[in-house]
Parts: sequence; C-alpha cells; structure tokens
Amino acid sequence: MDLEFGTADEAFRAEVREWLRAHVPAEPLPSLETEEGFAAHREWERTLGAARLGVVSWPAEYGGRGVSVLQWLIFEEEYYAAGAPGRVSQNGINLLAPTLLKHGTPEQLARILPPMAAGEVIWAQAWSEPGAGSDLAALRSTATRTDGGWLLDGQKTWSSRAAFADRGFGLFRSDPGSSRHKGLTYLMFPLDAEGVTVRPIGRLDGKPAFAELFLDKVFVPDEDVIGAPGEGWRVAMATAGNERGLTLRSPGRFTAAAERLVELWKERADPSDTALRDRVADVWIRSRAYRLKGFETVSREDDIGAESSLNKVFWSELDVALHETALDLLGPDGELASEWLENYVFSLAGPIYAGTNEIQRNVIAERLLGLPRGSR
Repeated sequence: MDLEFGTADEAFRAEVREWLRAHVPAEPLPSLETEEGFAAHREWERTLGAARLGVVSWPAEYGGRGVSVLQWLIFEEEYYAAGAPGRVSQNGINLLAPTLLKHGTPEQLARILPPMAAGEVIWAQAWSEPGAGSDLAALRSTATRTDGGWLLDGQKTWSSRAAFADRGFGLFRSDPGSSRHKGLTYLMFPLDAEGVTVRPIGRLDGKPAFAELFLDKVFVPDEDVIGAPGEGWRVAMATAGNERGLTLRSPGRFTAAAERLVELWKERADPSDTALRDRVADVWIRSRAYRLKGFETVSREDDIGAESSLNKVFWSELDVALHETALDLLGPDGELASEWLENYVFSLAGPIYAGTNEIQRNVIAERLLGLPRGSR
C-alpha cells in the first residue's frame, strides 16, 4: 500500500485545516446532551453544511463535495485535531445516510439527504427495545399495514439524540407470524407525529439527550420504508456495519486524543514511572494501528461485512484504555470536572453500544474464524 498522500489530498487537507482554524469556536460549546448544547451544535452543523464540509464524501447534489473516502479520513483527522465540536448529526450522517445510499430510492435520497447535510433535520436512532438490545432480532415493536402506509406500535429505548431530534429510524416487525431476522421492515418517522411520546431517560450526569420512545398507531407512509417490506434485517446490517466500522468512530478521533495524551504525559508524568509511560506509548501505537487499518479498509472494493465487528471491539477498548491512562496521569485532579473525565465516562459505554463486545466476539468467532456455534 502506498501511504503517501497525493497532491490533491494534501491540498484538501490544507483547505480543511485553514477553514477549521477560522471557524472552530474559541470556547467549547455546551454539551450536546443538553437542550442548550443541542441547539448550539445544530447551528454548528448548519455552519459546516453551508461550507459543504458536513458530509464531504457525499455527492454534490446531496450537499457534499464528492471527495474520496480517503479524503474523508483526512477531513476527520483535521477535524479532531482542531478540537472541533462533536457531531450532533452523527446518527443521520454516519448511520442512516450510508443505508439510504445503498438501499434508498432516488426520491428518498433527494428528499432526506440535503436537509440532513445542511443540519436542518437531526435524526435519532430508534433500534433498541427493553428486551432487544444487542440481540436486536428479539424486537417486538410492530408495523401494521394500513391504507397508504404503516401503523407503528411499541417502545424503543436508549434512542440516541431522541430527546431533541426531529426524526427517527428503526426496525419494526411487520409480519406477525415471523420471528428473529425475518418479517422486519426498516422505517423512518417524525418524532413529533401524532402517537409518538418522547420521554428523556434520567442519567447520573443529568443530561437528557437519551430518550425512550412510545409509539401508539403512528402512521408512516410507504415512501418512508427503506428497502423492501419484510427485508429490514438485510437493510439494517448495512447500518450496523457502518456503526461498528469506520464511520461512527473514525481513526482521527483516536489519533488526536492520543496526541493530547502524549502532551499530558509530558506535563504530568513522573519520569521514573515506566509502567505509565509504557501505557501511553501503547495507546499511541494502537491509535496509529487503527489509522493504518482505516487506510486498508478504504482501499478495498468490497464491503467489510463481519470484519466491522473487529473494528468495533478494537476502537471501543482503545477508547477506554486511552482515557483510563489519562486519568491515572492526572491523579486526584482527574476527579475534577474535566474533559478527560467526561470523555472517560462516555468511553465506558463504547463496549456496550453498537452491539456489546461480547456479541461482537461471537460474530468474529463464528463468521470470521469459522468456529462452530456453542464452542465459545
């Protein structure tokens, strides 16, 4: 593999770096998990969209620049290195949009993607249910056929961004006699529709962006079905692959954090503590390894499929190790409200969301290593 960037790549990097230097807020925005912070981050998404930098790899007609996936990785590196705000639109642009680009109709692409790119419509992920988290196929929410569309009933939980978002997407059982992976339909729906109740979930930090959704005969027109009715599981796996692979957690997120960790070590470390020094070096090396894996992934012409589970286990455990190391460097100061502490608390969720790492290891064992079921 040629690891040198071309002239066009470096020119794009320079443009992005200059724009970010001029536009990234001087002070951090309030947490996007709060109502005030959500509104501020939505406005930031509009700023990115106006510069066509919110979704650089999308076709121009949908609000992007049509750049290569490699250049998207470059954008991500510069974005995180600049300390730019978190992406409140990530569920839409990183999960729903790739699914639509693969399975959506031309009408859906033209209707859904431009407002998403512009930061005008923010999407919530409505997958998990009280009895169906990592085992998503156990879901019980239903979609019942009606004139011109579907009626949705049931409950979704741990719905990211749902407390303040505009629309949601999720899977529903549309064949009453079906079970597990069959008879599911992938639908989009407005969160302010009649029959939708959004209830924020209380958290220890008091930030309410997570929510549970209660759906009571919520009408969704046929035009908001993604893929064929009953084939929702196949469509959902496209979303899951993106969630566990590069798009949700790009390498730039970790290389930037690892560089900041090295700087923290230089400031705070006891030179005689070689064990902590080695932990910092290990995190830095792992972040670089993930970066190289990202280059390998984008150079392939096929979907990575089950290999996305390898990515998910790797980046989620790297995130925890990185922030644990930072807090150990900070010592008692790490107990203070700090960005390192807040990000550490969030990193603990990484091995759980997007499918628990225990489930991902089952996928790796069975689908990649070819081990028989029950041998784990």
